[in-house]
Amino acid sequence: MEISEIIPHIEVLIFASEKPLTSPDIVELINNTFGFLEERISIDQVDAAVNGIKEKYDSEFYPFEVRESGGGWQFLTKKDYHQTIAQLNGDKFLKRLSNAALETLAIIAYKQPITKGEIESIRGVNTDYSIQKLLEKELILISGRSENMPGKPLLYVTSKTFMDYFGINSPEDLPKIKEVLAEQLIEGTIVNPDDFTDQNVANATEFEEESAIIETETPSNEDPIDDLAALENETFDTEDDGNFSESDNFEEGDETSNEEASEDDENSDKDPA
Repeated sequence: MEISEIIPHIEVLIFASEKPLTSPDIVELINNTFGFLEERISIDQVDAAVNGIKEKYDSEFYPFEVRESGGGWQFLTKKDYHQTIAQLNGDKFLKRLSNAALETLAIIAYKQPITKGEIESIRGVNTDYSIQKLLEKELILISGRSENMPGKPLLYVTSKTFMDYFGINSPEDLPKIKEVLAEQLIEGTIVNPDDFTDQNVANATEFEEESAIIETETPSNEDPIDDLAALENETFDTEDDGNFSESDNFEEGDETSNEEASEDDENSDKDPA
């Protein structure tokens, strides 16, 4: 049977299925539909047909696409139309897991299979409520019991619903912890070489000089009248360093004139009458 003949049947199977369909599931359904006994279609033929369907719906003319998610193939709306779909479904898209439930789910996803005691030792708090909520939402399931631990506690793993919800096909598709931590690192400061050129240094120096000139020319808050009063009250006394002020010169002049007057009196006494 030609691939072009089975493509429409594969499309309707993926479209009508309530869960993701794997390639072996499609092979079995197609073979059961046509009752092939001698010439049965193979997985290679189904994979080739699915790739053709995928390329068809990758075109921008279609608002949905065929993607492998949750362990199988399914039709999904493209992200450009998520806001429109949210208007139809209302609060269904607004529901969020609590921080405690998200932490518990992340631990299970990266450490599965894992017991409740191991989860609590990592989180440091009781996780009964979070695990119960995750089981109700079918994001995790019980895979068995730990035979190597006392009491054989239950083991928890993520479900296909979890993979479908997050758009992955297996736990191996989860982002690596190192990659997640690398995105949270603080980026270093980008240094611009132009910031350290001689021109910028010269500009900075010129700016500082202009600021100093402005500060020098700025009048002070002192009162000029007070300055004049201080000048009037200045004394011109002789300083200890041997320098003389103008008042000292005046006093010296008076003493000289007095001495000359005395000499004239004496001379006048000596003259004969």
